[in-house]
Amino acid sequence: MATRLMMLLGMIALCMSGVAGQYNYDEVLEKSILFYEAERSGDLPANNRIPYRGDSALGDQGNQGQDLTGGWYDAGDHVKFGFPMAFATTTLAWGILEFRDGYEAAGQYNLALDSIRWTLNYFLKAHVSDNEFYGQVGDANTDHAYWGRPEDMTMERPAWSISPSAPGSDLAAETAAALAAGYLVFRDSDAAFANNLLAHSRTLYDFALNNRGIYSQSISNAAGFYASSAYEDELAWGAAWLYRATEEQEYLDRAYEFGTTTNTAWAYDWNEKIVGYQLLLTTSAGQTDFLPRVENFLRNWFPGGSVQYTPLGLAWLAQWGPNRYAANAAFIALVSAKYNILASESEQFARSQIHYMLGDAGRSYVVGFGNNPPQQPHHRSSSCPDQPAECDWDEFNQPGPNYQILYGALVGGPDQNDQFEDLRSDYIRNEVANDYNAGFQGAVAALRANQLRDGK
Repeated sequence: MATRLMMLLGMIALCMSGVAGQYNYDEVLEKSILFYEAERSGDLPANNRIPYRGDSALGDQGNQGQDLTGGWYDAGDHVKFGFPMAFATTTLAWGILEFRDGYEAAGQYNLALDSIRWTLNYFLKAHVSDNEFYGQVGDANTDHAYWGRPEDMTMERPAWSISPSAPGSDLAAETAAALAAGYLVFRDSDAAFANNLLAHSRTLYDFALNNRGIYSQSISNAAGFYASSAYEDELAWGAAWLYRATEEQEYLDRAYEFGTTTNTAWAYDWNEKIVGYQLLLTTSAGQTDFLPRVENFLRNWFPGGSVQYTPLGLAWLAQWGPNRYAANAAFIALVSAKYNILASESEQFARSQIHYMLGDAGRSYVVGFGNNPPQQPHHRSSSCPDQPAECDWDEFNQPGPNYQILYGALVGGPDQNDQFEDLRSDYIRNEVANDYNAGFQGAVAALRANQLRDGK
């Protein structure tokens, strides 16, 4: 009760002080896309917009020499973790599908397509045969012992795949979801690319279905970083996306086989897709069996629900990346609101969370945006001076801002009392990641689309 009272008093104080307000969503969308461009691995295009980034990891390959260049580095490091990368891609594609008008109004629609095309192409490369998919490139332990530019890496970068003898239903089905969502995004503008995505999505889903297992038990190097807890939610999630893409009954049946109509999700994130498929099947397939669980999820996140709030109004779920969880919940809420699921409450909740991150709490949590944004994100390449100057642990330890501005990156966020220190060494509160920005970007696009709806 005392915590709720503190939260309400804090929000009243914010409104009276004039801190709470409107934000330039167009700028936030532009910069969020720039963040993903800063995370690119491989042979960068001629129109690369990140001046401190160049070609990197051009030797990434599979165990039989397959080309595995491309994709995104995961966070502040240089590992390519396929599981969270696929989740981020699926979520970004979902936001593009639902809130295209928001992207278009911001002048960012084509750039958003380019952003996800980068990882979709990488997934196609990584799917080297019907029953083999590369889920990680780079030894996470060796990589995390290195502080420097990706362009300067000299360590070995081993690659790990899933196969019938080393299964990973969660990884394969999540990637199938990303490819099916990508098909829907591109089918009207690039049919050949879209059809290739859908063909790989079908095959990957069959692989996931017929070779059951948890990917992080097969790719043990990922277990200390992105250990999966189950694969049933991804099998339902992948099936739900394939049903939206094809309207084939088989996929709807699979979604029901592996999905739950009785469990309420804890979160929407790289490891748990329950509310994702529940909402997708409700809104895109008219499956009302899942609706009560979506509503329960939303009510848990609204003020007065089971998720605690900080005094200044962040729905705070967990210590590691609370901004990510709140942003993802805001995205789920805004997709729900579009389909008239607790619409007013959902919009109000989502706006409050995104605005907290943009500045309503007295500071921005988005690098390069707003008032007092983070200047020391835990991120290797942006901490380095311009080449050819050396970059190593001295740059990690230097007390000033990062040499480069990692535009658009959402940092992990504060503790449960809104306390936050802008320290490069604090990888719990000040790291960035692909999955942190995905729901956040979609939510901002939704808020921009709502401005159009409301004639603003």
